[in-house]
Amino acid sequence: MVLDLLLIGLAITLGPVHNTAFILLLSAEKGVRKGVAFILAWLASLVVVIACVLLITGGKPPAHQSASSTAALAVKLALGLGMVIYGERKRRRGKRPRKPPKWLARLDSVSGWTAAGMGVLLQPWGVVGAGAATVVQADLSEAATYLSLVGYCLLATASLLVMELYTTFKPVAAQARLGALHDWIAGHQDQAIVSLSLGLGLWLMAKSILQLVN
Repeated sequence: MVLDLLLIGLAITLGPVHNTAFILLLSAEKGVRKGVAFILAWLASLVVVIACVLLITGGKPPAHQSASSTAALAVKLALGLGMVIYGERKRRRGKRPRKPPKWLARLDSVSGWTAAGMGVLLQPWGVVGAGAATVVQADLSEAATYLSLVGYCLLATASLLVMELYTTFKPVAAQARLGALHDWIAGHQDQAIVSLSLGLGLWLMAKSILQLVN
């Protein structure tokens, strides 16, 4: 479970879509405050998903090859397959010119609540779903499980936290460097999505198939 959560959390934090939007949000008027709202909503989404799973399982992993365990593995397999299909289709289409969404021009006027809503909507929910299917195996009777779940949430939020803190304490330097980072991510967004989708998708498929047949 720990390795799966590590890879899933890493894939979430490296996602180019929410990172580019967050950089633009930080550059807007009162960007630091809006960034805090975004991060709190982002973290809350992850925590709520984990809490729901733990409520369903009671904090105890289902027995091996039980209906619940098989269902969780089937969900991970399906999500992994979906990521592979999406990544491969995007790879075959190649890089295409993309117009910036119209809402990006209105970031200066968005409220904190709107920024929080962005934190929920921009979650890569397919990857978060894979994390939820992995948390099914969590055993709350072990202290290490709590550390793994906290570490997963922090890792999935790491890129946002780093940019938020950098902008808070060194706003001038952050504006220049995050602007350059935004341009770089925008130029490599398709490649990043393909790499993350194919890499994580293949891992989830292989791991799920191996656990289903054993």
